[in-house]
Amino acid sequence: MKREVIHQLYEWKEKKGRKPLILQGARQVGKTWLMKTFGKEAFEKCVYINFENDSRLSGLFEKDFDIQRILFEIQLATGIMPDKETLLLFDEIQEVKRGITALKYFYENAPEFPIIAAGSLLGVATRQNDSFPVGKVDFLSIYPLSFWEFLNAIGKGAFVEAIKNKQWELLSSFEADLQGMLRQYFFVGGMPEAVKSFAEDGDMQTVRDIQKNILDAYDKDFSKHVPIAEVPRLRMVWNSICGQLSKENKKFIFGLLKEGARAKSFELAIEWLKDAGLVYKVNRTKKGLLPLSAYKDFSAFKLFLLDVGLLGAMCELPPSALLNKNSIFTDYKGALTEQFVFQQLRLNKCNKIFYWSAENSQGEIDFLVQNNDEIIPIEVKAEENLQAKSLKCFIERNPSLHGVRLSMSSYREQSWMSNFPLYATETEIIRR
Repeated sequence: MKREVIHQLYEWKEKKGRKPLILQGARQVGKTWLMKTFGKEAFEKCVYINFENDSRLSGLFEKDFDIQRILFEIQLATGIMPDKETLLLFDEIQEVKRGITALKYFYENAPEFPIIAAGSLLGVATRQNDSFPVGKVDFLSIYPLSFWEFLNAIGKGAFVEAIKNKQWELLSSFEADLQGMLRQYFFVGGMPEAVKSFAEDGDMQTVRDIQKNILDAYDKDFSKHVPIAEVPRLRMVWNSICGQLSKENKKFIFGLLKEGARAKSFELAIEWLKDAGLVYKVNRTKKGLLPLSAYKDFSAFKLFLLDVGLLGAMCELPPSALLNKNSIFTDYKGALTEQFVFQQLRLNKCNKIFYWSAENSQGEIDFLVQNNDEIIPIEVKAEENLQAKSLKCFIERNPSLHGVRLSMSSYREQSWMSNFPLYATETEIIRR
């Protein structure tokens, strides 16, 4: 399976003043596969340690941070004595005491040793760790497969090249095919195991079973790692996401959790889900001016899931929905389409993602993206509906901006707005 992020690992390897690298991302997004694959491709030797499974090394960093002692114990456990040509892979590093802190001492005392660390709940652990090595490590976020990666996985990589090169006339001849593959992605999503299964046999029910198992694993993490008093509130937030995004107005409403629910009671639950990489918060911005963060409304936000396929599984979207071309975009069009677009926007760490709504609630822009010194207002349409009243009004108030509409319609240009097909979201927003 081809992952575009592997190019960033090669850049890290050749980086002057290289620091230990921490891979961040939710459980089962492919961190372990990625670091093992990279190790085999790019290094003479590779030592892989999973601190969750290998009890022999549970006390590796407790005594001290003497590098030679640590390397010798690794040799005893793995049979390999690491040297500067050996990639050290520390998986589930949050499970071993002082493991995250140890990365600082490798950087300061033995920078010649390349290290990649990862952990499913690393974000939770780093928030709780008083000795986090600030400035001594680099980070790389790992997400589910993008639509482009999905196309490559199912043997349709030629379409990716045509999209990258903006061959709109050529692509218009294959619009039905691309829309069909987009619907497939909406169902399958980007979790590696689900994509691999679909690419091999195309069985939708197997895909859904895999997604349900992933959701069950996340639920087990709640009970295992979250303070017991917080678990019920966390599950309330988690189980509400489908309903929250299915509303016409997708702003997160605490009153939907339970009658009289207040934000303060659920703040910790939301933060835990964010730190675990399971949800992402997109705040409202009050104005379309630079910098968008200066006009951030902390009280109004949307919560998105990490993956569109998992959202469909959470919403109990049946595989048969794909038999009807439009059903996936009618009953679930708001939830699934906005989730999809958000995932593509999230791929670029430089993007600052917000949404905008008027103070009187008359008008909303699905996403406002700040990319360096550029603000891009984005309206998302699940079908071929070309009405963009909110977007047009917003551009009239902010004439220096150029709007973007993402829909099932073909590429077209207007003086104030560009319409791009949904399958080209990565090209037009991410890769500018």
